[in-house]
Amino acid sequence: MTDCIFYGGKGGVGKTTCAAATGLSLAAAGRETLVVSTDPAHSLADSFEADLGSEPTELERPPSLESDADAGDLWAVEIDPEARKERYEKLARALAADLRSAGIRLSDEEIERFFAAGAPAGSDEIAALDLLVEYVDAGRWDTVVFDTAPTGHTLRLFDMPEAMGLALETAQSLRGQARRIGNAARTAVFGPMSMMTGKDDEEESLETFRARLERAREILTDPGRTEFRVVLIPESMAISETERLVDRLREAGVAVDRLVVNRVLEDPHEGCPRCRSQQARHEKRLAEIRETFPDLEVVTLPDLEGEVQGRESLAVIADRLPT
Repeated sequence: MTDCIFYGGKGGVGKTTCAAATGLSLAAAGRETLVVSTDPAHSLADSFEADLGSEPTELERPPSLESDADAGDLWAVEIDPEARKERYEKLARALAADLRSAGIRLSDEEIERFFAAGAPAGSDEIAALDLLVEYVDAGRWDTVVFDTAPTGHTLRLFDMPEAMGLALETAQSLRGQARRIGNAARTAVFGPMSMMTGKDDEEESLETFRARLERAREILTDPGRTEFRVVLIPESMAISETERLVDRLREAGVAVDRLVVNRVLEDPHEGCPRCRSQQARHEKRLAEIRETFPDLEVVTLPDLEGEVQGRESLAVIADRLPT
């Protein structure tokens, strides 16, 4: 069974770094691992210092693991929402064509129900869910690590199965009305021979699509295989936003057991009053985080100079993250 680890939180807190570092740790521990970026502003390739595309790419092993037969392979991919956008637009076009041909006029409520899900405007989140199912059910990897988009995108991603399920329910009902009207008209003109046609491919696509979204929800809400780790920095606003995100995820049935507090100043320079003041402020915020989330494990990561890129820099973070 393939496990999933999601890293979420506001933009710029280090989710990509955490996801990449976790991927390194898992592979070193012998697990076949795929790291997936669902953030439209990709930076996973920069973290690994590798060329990545919209299909999983196997990364070269670091020298320390080249001779380790027990080490697992590490793969990475940056999801391209445009690559899948046409699929969802095709479903919408098929529905619209049926309605026009049958002369059906939608009520304001029906229109609102269908378009409330945001498709195809939300195609990045839809593609992420679709690929979640594909990667998990492929059986190729032991663990799939997701570098998710900033908080707002993340919430829409987890809302998508329910929202799209409702939209597709409406769409299928309307398609059924259109098909019945069209069939009655064809029968009146051509007789019984008009019904000797093949299966409706678009209707099958709608049903298959809905089933995949339900499968995504099943995976996301299975605490035995999926964990969501929220990344934040030791600042008051980040704590408040994290509290809202944790509450929202738990309402959706997603397991949150761990917080990762990034960029904590642990070893200030001697003779630097500003550094000591910042360290004291970070310690105060950490105490506030532990008090706000008493039931969550809190993992801290050091504030490193410069950007965390490349295997050596990621290794420092990897040593601090649980696998």
